[in-house]
Amino acid sequence: MNSASFADLGVPSSLVAVLTEQGITVPTPIQAATLPDSLAGRDVLGRGRTGSGKTYAFLLPLVARLSAQKGNRVSGMPRAIILAPTRELVGQIHQALQPLSSAAGLNSMTIFGGVGQNPQVANLKRGVDIVVACPGRLEDLMQQGHCDLGRVEVTILDEADHMADLGFLPSVRRIMDKTPQSGQRLLFSATLDKAIDVLVKRFLHSPKVHEADSAQSPVAKMDHHVLHVARENRIAVLVDLTSAPGRTMVFTRTKHGAKALARQLNKSGVPSVDLHGNLSQNARTRNMEMFHSGKATTLVATDIAARGIHVDDVALVVHADPPMEHKAYLHRSGRTARAGAAGTVITLMTDDQVRDVRQLTRAAGINPTTTRIDNASHPMLTTLAPGERTVVVGGIELDRPAGTSRPSNEGPSGRQRAKRGGSAPASSKRGGGGGRGRSGGSSSSAPSSYSTSTPGSGSSAGGKASAPKSGGQGGQGGKRSGGGGGRSRGGSTSGGSHTAASFSSGRR
Repeated sequence: MNSASFADLGVPSSLVAVLTEQGITVPTPIQAATLPDSLAGRDVLGRGRTGSGKTYAFLLPLVARLSAQKGNRVSGMPRAIILAPTRELVGQIHQALQPLSSAAGLNSMTIFGGVGQNPQVANLKRGVDIVVACPGRLEDLMQQGHCDLGRVEVTILDEADHMADLGFLPSVRRIMDKTPQSGQRLLFSATLDKAIDVLVKRFLHSPKVHEADSAQSPVAKMDHHVLHVARENRIAVLVDLTSAPGRTMVFTRTKHGAKALARQLNKSGVPSVDLHGNLSQNARTRNMEMFHSGKATTLVATDIAARGIHVDDVALVVHADPPMEHKAYLHRSGRTARAGAAGTVITLMTDDQVRDVRQLTRAAGINPTTTRIDNASHPMLTTLAPGERTVVVGGIELDRPAGTSRPSNEGPSGRQRAKRGGSAPASSKRGGGGGRGRSGGSSSSAPSSYSTSTPGSGSSAGGKASAPKSGGQGGQGGKRSGGGGGRSRGGSTSGGSHTAASFSSGRR
């Protein structure tokens, strides 16, 4: 086991102090493997699974190099660029970067689409050291003459394999062609495949290759389960799992499916938000902030959130729709069991998905525990998501127009908690040590499937919200406790050919 400290690896003391203030004192394997070479100025090709600490593995040498080689800022000509595939990942990299760059006297900015370009153009004109960007918008600004990469000293690609999956490689190649050949290049990815080889051969000079884990190594503290359910029981099972204590991420295959499922969970009393490509940037930021803060306990997302979204204490990931291929399964599942914490991954499987799910898990290199679930009172559900079940009448109403009054059953300090299956809106916690006590009949039971019949009814962008907190190495939280302890809620956050049984139909 590596026992070297950040200082032992050559990280400047000023940056070590920043890490220490955030409670980060022990390098992860990918950091310990790559930092000696990257700090020495060599090109590096690094593979580490999702949640392994890749962000600091490239931010630390970047900031160390730029601070050691002081240079004047030139309008429209950054000294370093970091490319990432999604807006959410760009934002979280930037959040992790800011304390380090501030300590080194450097400035930084983000560039991505979905928002107006004028503020980005203004920041470039003022002069910037580090740009964290999505390839599409950055290339647009370059073509308009607002950004020149002729002074770039360090180029970093994060989640390079995902950029390949999304079809960004032509844009990435055009961008990197504009950077000086003499610059340092760092490429990090969760998988290293043939698409990445193209970039490596073209742009990296005698790179040092480091793989902190094998291409299909499951996380030791991540438990994998498959719940074999009848189609009509899926929503009831999801409601039970997500109403347990703590944060849960639920993945669907389509945008409309994510939106519809979030609405149904809210209707069933589970405060939920959605995250997918149809949301405006303001709505995405708002929803992520609600999940970060704990106001929403469940995030329903498409694979847009499987890369780059870091929230501490996500103890449960549920594949409501099994993903199309094993890489998506591993990246979705990587939202839990991060930075040494424990986590549980559940895949819902209907009768016509059995063969596909078996092939999926085999390709992912995992051996899940499979349980047939006949109804939402099955004891395995409380084993996987322990703790008392709590529902909130109405969940979260993201679409309610500003200025409208609360429903009559809401008090001045928020919606009243209600006992699921009871008639009075009294505070309720279901489960616990005395049995689950689910009642039938008049209870607020969830519908058996979520609809996709209203494509125009997505969440509106409800004003400005603070940016998501950063995707750092994370804290120690997120472990499930046995028995009544349940999943820990809250905690700090450091600073997106299958079967007809899919929950939704539409484009991701």
